[in-house]
Parts: sequence; structure tokens; C-alpha cells
Amino acid sequence: MAPGGGAQQLLNECEAVNAYKGNNYLPLIWRFYKSHRRVFFRLLSALKFSSTSSEKSVVDALKFLVENSHRRGEFIKESINLDFASPQWQKLVLTQNGEHSQIIRRHLEVCVFSYLAAELRSGDICVHGSEDYADHREQLLPWSECLPLIDQYCQNLGLASTADSFVQQLKSMLADTALQVDEAYPDNRQVVINDQGEPVLKKPPRHELSLQAKALIEAVEERFPERNLIDILKNVDYWTNFTRHFGPMSGSDPKLEHAIERYLLTTFAYGCNLGPTQAARHMRGVVTARELSFVNRRHVNADKLNAALTDIINRYNVLNLPKLWGDGSTAAADGTKYELYEDNLLSEYHIRYGGYGGIAYHHVADSYVALFSHFISCGTWEAVYIIEGLLKNNSDIQPDTIHADTQGQSTPVFALAYLLGIKLMPRIRNWKDLNFFRPDKETIYKHIDLLFKDPINWGLIKTHWQDLLQVVLSIQAGKVSSPVLLRKLGNYSHKNRLYQAFQELGRVVRTVFLLEYISDIKLRQQITAATNKVEAYHGFSKWFFFGGFGIIGYNSPEEQEKIIKYNDLIANAVIFHNVVDLTNILRDLKREGYLIMREDVTALSPYMNSHIKRFGDYSIDLDTLPQTLDEVAAFVFV
Repeated sequence: MAPGGGAQQLLNECEAVNAYKGNNYLPLIWRFYKSHRRVFFRLLSALKFSSTSSEKSVVDALKFLVENSHRRGEFIKESINLDFASPQWQKLVLTQNGEHSQIIRRHLEVCVFSYLAAELRSGDICVHGSEDYADHREQLLPWSECLPLIDQYCQNLGLASTADSFVQQLKSMLADTALQVDEAYPDNRQVVINDQGEPVLKKPPRHELSLQAKALIEAVEERFPERNLIDILKNVDYWTNFTRHFGPMSGSDPKLEHAIERYLLTTFAYGCNLGPTQAARHMRGVVTARELSFVNRRHVNADKLNAALTDIINRYNVLNLPKLWGDGSTAAADGTKYELYEDNLLSEYHIRYGGYGGIAYHHVADSYVALFSHFISCGTWEAVYIIEGLLKNNSDIQPDTIHADTQGQSTPVFALAYLLGIKLMPRIRNWKDLNFFRPDKETIYKHIDLLFKDPINWGLIKTHWQDLLQVVLSIQAGKVSSPVLLRKLGNYSHKNRLYQAFQELGRVVRTVFLLEYISDIKLRQQITAATNKVEAYHGFSKWFFFGGFGIIGYNSPEEQEKIIKYNDLIANAVIFHNVVDLTNILRDLKREGYLIMREDVTALSPYMNSHIKRFGDYSIDLDTLPQTLDEVAAFVFV
């Protein structure tokens, strides 16, 4: 046994194996915690934690840890209230010594810090002076300021303006939808409810492109002119003047020679992830790496990039061709991973994608253009940003319906979206496992009754109607952001009654959506098409992210966010230019007698890149002007 570590090593391995028995991993945590123990206690001394409810046992336990932080012994004889801990934790932390129980110090520390992390996420504990972990009650608008706003806000969104009428409105919405689905079930050939109450959806027929549509796509591709990225940026800036937003942070006029040229080359260098050094080497001495870096640091920030993107989106929305793809009333949200170096604040290991990185979370309109983006860590619950992207979108395209992936199925997200006047319609992978809730326990349905489980607790919604409206009006007033709030509402807490109220409201809204989802094949096709667009956008935008081996080489979260927005700027500029070229090609084909049908044009997509040159020397010519958009905007598709 000696070569293997002796009897003690064998005993340690045995304890480790036993720890996994019954899915109990708690005894294994100390090994990973001990190297960071000093940092945890420094955190306790630097920050002030307090409870947001009357239940303060975790905060008291933190004080107990601080008082005993100097100890190195295995046991602590003093007693402490461990009611907050699960029976599994209590069994691990407490041990019997004769007639008296003792606390195992190491396991107590791990236990308390684990519950501190959980209660920070749920909002049951707040950090004084923090923004993301502040007491959300202090961030909300006072109710006295909310009262004058309620009637107009509810009228604009079609919501009832009193607690009783609000509950009655919800109850009627749920009951009417369920009754309609139940009556239409015999004629619905796309869904079958088995004996276990599980709905089974049949696959819709596959949509095949017509021969005419395929021929049109081929004819368009043959005529597409070759472009390089810098010329595309130059032309789009000529049409939109998006570089007017770039300039010194002070707001004064830029004192740069050839300022527009510098801004366009900087956008290209950072949006393609080449970086200033590599980009300057291919620009024939037009600009130096230092000059590109200076413009990025001193003349461009995330807000300026958002404003530039808004200009492109607004001008894009004037063109006629995008209106054939969508009217801008819907958008889809999804995230994709970008590689990062391991040692920075945002980088986390992503299990599904593998490797370290961050998530670029995009909102893409039904007309293919990207509306807004966030750059978040891989461990972030993506659902908290579904709504925020729409609230921060300042363009003329203002969707009222948002499609998302499985991340969007959370009941608090459904509830908050409903109160903000947003229709949340996600694509849910495991939707059959979700519960359908009855309007009341007395209601029985003839065909779909097996779908439903428990009834809605209408009293809980009615009691907390004021809290729900106060939260929504505070978000509208910019007092609290939806991601901060949803982080608190995205973690179950038996203490947080606001969470429970949002959850109950979300159950109503989600049940209505699920009923519509199983009964309407067109809705399912719309959701699939919208989410396919945002996934296609991910591949399209990454095609331009060809520098630096696809790794974002900055450790600053602000610079990382800017890189994603630079990339969106290039992607949207290419989409814009592709639409202009497509319009010109279709106009020429029509003049030549080519029969162009509206449904064939909808099969086209602006996500085309085979005609774009990415490599070689990069030069810019501001003297050669492109065509004006008057003729493009005037062309009407039949």
C-alpha cells in the first residue's frame, strides 16, 4: 500500500467515494474552497451585507464566521441557528460529542458562503453601495410617484388599472383561450394528447422552395458585384452618416486629419478583430497602429456605437425590400459564444461550447437587421437580457413580440414581458415537461383536461398587484434595469413574495402561450423561422470576425463589449449594402422582362457574403461616391 500513499490515502479515497453516494457532493467542496478562504473573509470585512426580509439567519451566521475566523481547530462548541440550511447540510455541519453537539468549522464556512451566494442571487441579501446586488426595494419608484402614472400606462397597454379588474382580465384570458383550444381540438390534426396527458405535435410539412424561387436566387447570385468591406463601410456611411457620432468624449469637434477616414478604418480594424497593429500593416501607410488605437480609446465608446447602429437601422427601415421579409413587429433573441483569454473578469468556461469565452447576445428583427447586443459571461442566465435588448433599442424598428430559445421559458420572464406590453413567444425544447395551470379547480375540459395540473393562485396576484406595477413603472422610469430585477426573480426564494407573485402571473401568461402554441401551426412556424434568423445572423457576423484567430484579445469588459458592437456595425452595414445591391439587381431583371413574384423575393436573404473580399491590402477612396438611395427607395416590389 505504501507506493499508493498508504492507509491514509486509501481512507481519503474511500471518503470521497462515499461522498458521492446519494448525490451528496457537499463534503467535496472544502477542497476547492480552502485556497480562496482568505479572500472570502476579506470580502466579509470589506462589504456590508444585510437581509431584505425579516429572516436574518444567514446574516447572523456571517457575523458568527467573522468572530471565529481566527480559529484553526476542527470543531466549534458554540451554538448557531442553522435553520436556513438543508437537512443534508445540517447533517454534515453538526456532529455529536457525547450529549453535546459540535460544529465542524470547515463545513460550516462552506455552508454559509454557499447560502450567501444563493441569497445574493435571489435578492434575499443585499450589499450596501452595490448596483447589481442592492436592495431592489430602495431602487423602485415610491408608490406615491407611481399612482399618477398607472391609468395612462395601463390604457396604453390594454391592461386593467385596478387589482380586481386585472385579476378578472387575466382569468378571462386564460379561460377563454383554454375553451377555444378545447373546442377546436377535434379538428386539430397536428396535436394528439396521449393517456398520460402529454401533448404530441406532428412535424409540419417541410417547406420547399419553388423552381422559380431557386432560379431567382441563382440569377441574383450571378449578378452580385464584388465588394470589399472598407468600400461597403464607406458607402453605408455616405448613405447614413453614422460616423457623425464618433468624436472626443468631451463632445468637441474632432481635431483629426481625415476624421471620417480614420473612423471607418478603425471600425474595420476592430470589427473584423484584426486589431490596430495587423490592420495598419495592410493599409499601405495610410494610418498607423497608434492612430487606430487612439481613435478607439478616445473617440469611440459603446454608446456612440449604439447610436451609429441606430442610424443604419433607421435608414435600412426606409427601404422597401426589407419590408417583404418582416414589418419589424417581431424580433428574435439568442446568444453565441466568442473566445476569450482565461484570465479576465468576464471569461468563463462554457460546458456546451467548450473553452473559455463570453456570450454575444443579439436581438435580430424579422427584417434580418440586428437591433441590439450585449456581451455577457457564459454563466449568465441569458433570459434576463431578453427584455432589456428591446428596452434599450432606440431605432425606428420597435418590435412588440420577442422570440427566444429555451432560456425564455421562465415564468418571471413571461410575467415581466406581459406587464411591459411585450409578447414573449420562445422556442421551448422541453415544452412538454411544463405545467399547464387551470383557471380554477372546478373547471373541467372535455378534450384537453389531462394537460392541466394545479389552479392559479389568483389571490397572490391580487395581493401583490401594487408591487407588480411598481416594479414595471420603475423599469420604465430607468430606476432599475430588467436584468438586475430578473436576476433576483430568476432564483427561487420562499422569502421573496415578489418572486412568487411574478411566478404566479407568469404561469397564467405561459399557459396561454402554450395553449396557442399547440393549437396554431402557423405560430410554431413563425417562431421557428424567427429563431432561425438570429442563428443565421450569428454565423453571418462571425464570418467578418476573421482576425486574431477569432479570439477577443482584450481583458477589459468595456473593450470586449465594444468589439461585439463594432462587429455588429460591420454586419449591419453589409446587410444594408446587400439590400441596395439586391434592389438594383431585381430592378434590372424586371426591366429585362424577368417575371419577379413577391413570394419568390421573400426567399432571398441579405446574409450573403460570397461576393465580399476579406483579405489583401486595405485601402479607402472617399472621392468616389456611390449612387444615391432615392432610386433604390423608390423601387416598389409587386
